[in-house]
Amino acid sequence: MPLPPFSLPALDGSPHQFPTGRHALLCFVKEDCPTCVLSMPLIQAGAAAFGDSMDVWCIGQDDAGNRRLAAAFALTAPMLDDSALHVSYRYDLDTVPTIILAAGDGEELERFIGFGKADWQALFQRLISVTLSPAPVVDWPAYPESRPGCGSRSVEPGIAERLQAEMEGSPVRARRIDVGESDDIFEFMFDQGLTDGLPVIPPTPERVVRMLAGTKRDPQEVVGVVPPNLAPVTVEKVAINAVMAGCKPEYLPVVLAAVEAITTEQFNMHGVLATTHFPTPVIIVNGPIRDRIGMNYRMNVLGQGNRANATIGRAVQLVVRNVGGGRPGAVDRAALGQPGKYTFCFPEFEERSNWEPLHVERGFDRADSTVTVYAGGAPNGIIDQLSRGAKSLATSYGLALATAGHPKAYGHGEIVVIVPPEHVDTFAKDGWTKDQIRERIQEVSARPARELIRDEFCAEGMTPQQAGRIGLETMVPKFRDPKNITFVVAGGEAGKFAAYLGGWVSGPMGSQMTTVRIRE
Repeated sequence: MPLPPFSLPALDGSPHQFPTGRHALLCFVKEDCPTCVLSMPLIQAGAAAFGDSMDVWCIGQDDAGNRRLAAAFALTAPMLDDSALHVSYRYDLDTVPTIILAAGDGEELERFIGFGKADWQALFQRLISVTLSPAPVVDWPAYPESRPGCGSRSVEPGIAERLQAEMEGSPVRARRIDVGESDDIFEFMFDQGLTDGLPVIPPTPERVVRMLAGTKRDPQEVVGVVPPNLAPVTVEKVAINAVMAGCKPEYLPVVLAAVEAITTEQFNMHGVLATTHFPTPVIIVNGPIRDRIGMNYRMNVLGQGNRANATIGRAVQLVVRNVGGGRPGAVDRAALGQPGKYTFCFPEFEERSNWEPLHVERGFDRADSTVTVYAGGAPNGIIDQLSRGAKSLATSYGLALATAGHPKAYGHGEIVVIVPPEHVDTFAKDGWTKDQIRERIQEVSARPARELIRDEFCAEGMTPQQAGRIGLETMVPKFRDPKNITFVVAGGEAGKFAAYLGGWVSGPMGSQMTTVRIRE
């Protein structure tokens, strides 16, 4: 196959185009590579011997170094400037020096890397037969048999990703914003309204390319349509916001799955934003990916300190803000909001429980990695350090959950209860299942309708007519369906402190918990 064509300037500014219509020797070098320096006299010898009959070009990878090399070796061959590294990248260089012999039509005939005395000797013999020129004068005994080359600048970290982003066919298609040299990039991001109130990482093309390496999905695949602007969001745009949030590339599949989940009709992200209530997407991660990306499901699980937990949730929030337009004071109408609107993501401590983990309970295989999104509020503590039996502990849970939202607010939908390992042990000791705990919560939290009627002291609750229709002594359960009570095991192994995350309107008129399998 022909080599990619190119045009590069020589040191005097004259353009040189490849292919040339005759044989060409392309010698890729950089100044700070000792093996390139070792090879320079041979490149010059080749130019002197064969330069009238073919093209012998040095292609240098940094402008100032190119000039120094040309001067140090009195180079008569053109020294071409590839300091932008576009040609080195397109030629797939890993190592310099790389020596390529090409035919007049650009077809590659021979290539070797590093330094090999036998390679150079064989090359010169071939060029003698091609050009019918006399052999170059070379002091071969002065050269070693071989020397390894150095890494091409085109594969250095950061540079390789930049080059990929600059090439035709780049995965980066999003509109680019130019920032003035005198502008503070972090203040610029604030001024553009692209942050959540905290500094974000500038999503440079090379950072976005590096982030996209975390998934096999097509960068232009549409992941979902993000409310409230109903804007299609691609894998690339999710990656941009993941960069801004501080994610590592290996977190990207989790962020993508979470974005898929929140953009489903059943989750109703528009409603979650538009309500004056407290909800925000709470992201619960299950499966092997938890450990693979280093998530924290132990001590301080809902707190600060773990990069994966913090940045995955933040990336989802930034997608909603920057792609969907869900900004506070606009469509986001939360009266008070809550810290979870910055980020709320944690994994389940599956190994510390005798129960099925959440994703298995919701129909997935244990080996699957999933995200479950829930429109939840901030954590509310349930403190029980004294119960030694399952029934007593479940009673404490029920009494605490009876006050969720309001002591007179009944007929609740979804709620998430985070169960710490010590409480799991208490339930396990008596063999209690999740369903038994749900039944006890419903039993303990139920109240006769007469106690839930609005009165002169509290305007919340049932109307007298509502209570009369069902009967004043009828016991009203706190939750419409015990299955709406979801248990997730997480937290430090010392400390008998559980928590619940209050929900928003559940069902078709509100938001429903949604689980999505994570795709690599």
